[in-house]
Amino acid sequence: MPASASASSACFLATSLLTLLWALTADVSNVPTVILDQDQTAASRAYLAAYENSDFFNVKGSVASMAGIDRAFESNQARAAVVIRSGFEAQQAAGRKGEVLVLLDGTEPTGAQLGQAFASALNAQLNQQVALEWATSNGADLSAVGALEPRLRTWYNPEGSSTAFLVPGLLVVIVMIVTVQQTAVTLVKERDQGTYQQMVVSPLRQWELMVGKMAPWATLGFVDTVAIALAAVFVFKVPLRGDLTLLAVSMMLFILCSLGIGLIISARAKSAESANIVALLISFLPAFMLSGFAFPLDQIPPFLQLISYAFPGRYMVAISRAVFLKDAGWDVMWPQVLALAIYALLTIVIASRLYGRRSA
Repeated sequence: MPASASASSACFLATSLLTLLWALTADVSNVPTVILDQDQTAASRAYLAAYENSDFFNVKGSVASMAGIDRAFESNQARAAVVIRSGFEAQQAAGRKGEVLVLLDGTEPTGAQLGQAFASALNAQLNQQVALEWATSNGADLSAVGALEPRLRTWYNPEGSSTAFLVPGLLVVIVMIVTVQQTAVTLVKERDQGTYQQMVVSPLRQWELMVGKMAPWATLGFVDTVAIALAAVFVFKVPLRGDLTLLAVSMMLFILCSLGIGLIISARAKSAESANIVALLISFLPAFMLSGFAFPLDQIPPFLQLISYAFPGRYMVAISRAVFLKDAGWDVMWPQVLALAIYALLTIVIASRLYGRRSA
């Protein structure tokens, strides 16, 4: 495969993965919602107004019966439904709890869980307002009653944006896939075409040959890093709070780790097709599943947590997110940087020895 074609395919792969950010999101909002008001009173309408004014629930309209809710769920016209039972206002006037039913479509677990939490918080707030109004109407003075005032703060990502969480991790995924796959496939093709054997018999030393083969892909990987980082800051508005030197050095070590993996694959692969499949499996699946990019590592089974230490993506995702979001420096992230340096050295040495045996 010509170098220009390989570079073009690598750039195309990086661009394709980067466009996933516009579709890949864990944020849930504007959930289609229908309402069933069986009370038809001022109190029920005031209650439903809270759902209509929220950012999470998007009230599409009302239905006349429970069968209408079933049809809305089955046709995917709604993923949530709010049902107010008859006697809602009368129960509140009597100091009892009004009956409200919130139904959620569980085929999308994330939306259902968030919907349950949001509905619970919304009802707790409304219940507090109802209790305050009832107490005031009955002459109770609540100003003398002690109360808790929780003040919650979310650090680093106060808006809860999934883009800020995903972009630093996707930077690692893109670079690993591009460098591992392209390095493995192109070197196998060179060996099959006989050009590698011609270089082996040249005056070049083994380490010089490895450096020459890794330099173009290392440069491409670093260019991808800069491009994605710029897109993260200026297009996706992800804050970059930490040390740029730490990020640059870590990414270069991570690129060397990925190139070393690609070289090992190319040294053992029998054909370009097998190298392509193995490289994709080793780069894509661990980068997504075992790096912390998609799932928190402390939430996966313990034996998978142990396996994740064998892949450099685990260390680089931690560094990337810490630099982008947490203003982390060398004093905090040096263990991950050291792990990347050791990993890069080991993989390159192993690849060099494997190629030396192959050419002997």
